[in-house]
Parts: sequence; structure tokens; C-alpha cells
Amino acid sequence: MQFRQQALSKLQSADEIDLPVRFARPQGRLVLCVTVIVMIAASLWAVTGTVATTLDAPGILTHGQGSYVLQSPVAGQVTDVLAEEGARVAADVPLLRVRTPQGTSVAVRSLAAGRLTALATGIGSVVTVGSDVAAVERVARPDDPLMAVVYVPADSGSAVPVGAAVDLTVQSVAPGQYGVLRGRVTSVGRTAQSAQQIAAFLGSARLGERLAEHGQGLAVPVRIRLVDAPGTASGHAWSSAEGPPFRLSSMTPADGAVHLAEQHPIDWLLP
Repeated sequence: MQFRQQALSKLQSADEIDLPVRFARPQGRLVLCVTVIVMIAASLWAVTGTVATTLDAPGILTHGQGSYVLQSPVAGQVTDVLAEEGARVAADVPLLRVRTPQGTSVAVRSLAAGRLTALATGIGSVVTVGSDVAAVERVARPDDPLMAVVYVPADSGSAVPVGAAVDLTVQSVAPGQYGVLRGRVTSVGRTAQSAQQIAAFLGSARLGERLAEHGQGLAVPVRIRLVDAPGTASGHAWSSAEGPPFRLSSMTPADGAVHLAEQHPIDWLLP
């Protein structure tokens, strides 16, 4: 009770009423000013500043018309291989000959002109009806330009703008020495594709599974035009001055980083 009486008497005392009130020390005012300046700067940056984002996706270099797989029409043993991998072939020319158990020889012919990218069999191999024996990339003319196709997840396709810059890390080129390949988006697929659809276009089930896996089974194809640089050995522009001292070949895997449209930070906060 004694302490309570002292506290009440202290409150009722008017001895210190006329003393000035100290709102803040100089150090406190400095902290307050800095905090206000930082908040104003952050608000201005959120409204006027931009942030660039990229979308990573696996892809491949190709000539754009796709590939097709040749299958053996009969069961038997391969007796002749009439073309080499990498060679250009015309339409309706024999690539393999298969001898059936009845002794007849049947030719496996190309369906369209292109480049023989894979031979799945050799002389002496035994094949069955419908087994894959070769893959041919469709190339209409020798000067058909090389391009790239990357496969982005189905839910990210709408975020890729036509004309966006793309940096491609090519599997056969050391990025630490030659940098990345430059490109621009020319078109974005309207529908997502399954691993089977991608395999049908590229002529490889293995590639179809790998490229669709990034999109959890469904992916949207994004076509990319490679930036030309006639003065370089590769014929294309790279992040380094010269790029690699050789030309690129089709069906080479390449991982793409698509530069999406820049956004204001405040857009992330608004619905």
C-alpha cells in the first residue's frame, strides 16, 4: 500500500508539467529518415523498374520439317546397306536390302528426300516385320536453314512471346569456351504434344520421351530461328566473338533459355 500511495502522489504532482517533451534523439531521426527514403525508393522501383525472367527448356537443332522412321516390311536378314549415316538421300531410293526366309530380296526405300540420321541395323542383322531400321530427316533443299525447337511445359507456352530472344547451349559446343548460340522465337505451338507426337516428328522415341519429360508428359513446341553471322565459321551468332570453328549439324541436342517479357515488380502483387 505504501508503494501504491507514492505512485499516486507522483502522478498527481505538477512539478514537471512545464518541462519540454523530447520526441526523439538525433540518432532516431536519422534512422527514421533513412527508412522513409528506402521505402520511397522501393515504391518507385516497384512501379517503374523491370525484372527479366527466363524459361529453361530442352530442345534440338533440326531443319524444321521433321523426320520419319523406316520400318522393315518383311522379316529376314539384312544383306546390303546402301547408304551411310549423314548422307543425303533422294525420295524412293533403296537404303537396305532384306532377304526373307523364302530367299527373296526386298528393298527398304526412303519415303521422302532428306538426310539419313540413323541406321538401326547392319549387314547380317535379323529384323522382324515392323522393326525400325533407319531414320531420315526431311530436308527439301541443301540450303534449308538450320533451326532449333525447344519444348516448354504445357502451362508455360502462353508466356512465350514471338520474337523473344533465346540463348541455346549446344551439347557439342563447350559453353565456357564459345558461349551460347543466339536465336529468336518464330512461332509457338497452339497445342501441347505428348512424347509419342514428339517422337513422330523427330523420328526418335528416345528423344520424344526426353523432351516431353520436362513438361511432365506434355510439352509445347517453340520454333527458334538461329541468328545468322556470315563471318563466322559456324555461320551463326554466339555470345562469344567468333563461336566454334565448325558448322553445327542437325539432330544435336540443345537446351534453350527463353527470355520472357519484362515485368514491373508491382505486377506480382496485383491480382
